[in-house]
Amino acid sequence: MTATIYGIPNCDTVRKARKFLDKHGVDYDFHDVREQPLHAETLTRWLQQVDRDTLINKRSTSWRQLSADEQQLADDGVAIELLQRYPTLMKRPVLAYQEQLLVGFKEAQWQQVLEV
Repeated sequence: MTATIYGIPNCDTVRKARKFLDKHGVDYDFHDVREQPLHAETLTRWLQQVDRDTLINKRSTSWRQLSADEQQLADDGVAIELLQRYPTLMKRPVLAYQEQLLVGFKEAQWQQVLEV
């Protein structure tokens, strides 16, 4: 089964993750979240698997530029709207493989899930 990696091409962590996948011969599709914004349905599904604090990178420049009200993330709907408007808020990369969703690149975790 093909994995899908979500991120932006110039992100160092995304590059590192893609090199890892290439090194281990894992077939994957790359989804550039700037070029192809994520659908609300996709983000809703993700937020059923991981919480908002896992999916949103609160150390990013995009996060620091949000208003205090926006940073409250009152509910998943607000988080989805912000992630669609500011794709770089997403913690990167996100790996979707089979029924699993991994946020961020942790080599040992990826090896276990991908069985490489």
